[in-house]
Amino acid sequence: MFLRIFLGPDGIRAGWRWLIYLVFAVAIIGVLFHFALHTFPWQIPDLRLGKMVPREVIFLFAALAAAWIMTKIERRPFRSYGLPWESSLWTRLSEGATWGLGAMTLVLLILRAVHCFSFGAAELRGRQLLLYAPGWGFYFLLVALYEEFTFRGYSQFTLTTGMGFWPAALLLSACFGVGHLANPGENWIGVFQVFLTGLLLCVALYRTGNLWFSVGLHGAWDWAETFLYGVPDSGFTFKGRLLDPTFHGPKWLTGGSAGPEGSIVTLLVEAAIIGLLMLRFPASPKTPQDAAHS
Repeated sequence: MFLRIFLGPDGIRAGWRWLIYLVFAVAIIGVLFHFALHTFPWQIPDLRLGKMVPREVIFLFAALAAAWIMTKIERRPFRSYGLPWESSLWTRLSEGATWGLGAMTLVLLILRAVHCFSFGAAELRGRQLLLYAPGWGFYFLLVALYEEFTFRGYSQFTLTTGMGFWPAALLLSACFGVGHLANPGENWIGVFQVFLTGLLLCVALYRTGNLWFSVGLHGAWDWAETFLYGVPDSGFTFKGRLLDPTFHGPKWLTGGSAGPEGSIVTLLVEAAIIGLLMLRFPASPKTPQDAAHS
């Protein structure tokens, strides 16, 4: 009777497998931070990317390594968790990036049209531009891979086996939003926007069958927001942005200190993107369980 709490018809129950995965991931992060970040001189003068990139590499490695350990426990291939290595990878990744760049551009163009935003002048030229443009691109690719795999890769797959795809998507999207509460300058619209983003990316997973489109969309959105247009990203503004923009208008439109992610315009654009995703990737005969397994 006691074992039924932990074991089901297919082995260890989904909730316990998810907890085991999180324990492995946190343990690996702790070990790597303790040794790697205290052993190697990661800092590059006047460039926060010199510290941020290694940190994100550690997070991503821990997420992937913990999932690899789980493949041995669960006896299933790694590709089950949403990152299959296949010929459509680059097509899906680049298409998602186009959507992400286009979505952020649309948000700012709307704010510009209602006289709440100015793009400003270029801050970077020459050597700095050649350094920061790919540097931020690589960083946000790491961020997108880490966050997509953590929230919509292993976690989504595993919880789907216990509660179904959409209940798992709602739970994990809520966790995704709560995880942004500590960001400086965040507001309630910004937190809800992160929750909606999580659902949008789950729709992309469900309709495409893997995470590559979502990774491209997520990474390009952040890159455009932080580097290309230089606006706050969930309250953060970093050195090395191309433009020096300004906002002027009510916070519910501009997003205030949270940036455009705290704007009602972003919520409307993301709702429209969900509809467009459903048109671009028509429903297939896959069940939610199949989508998580692809």
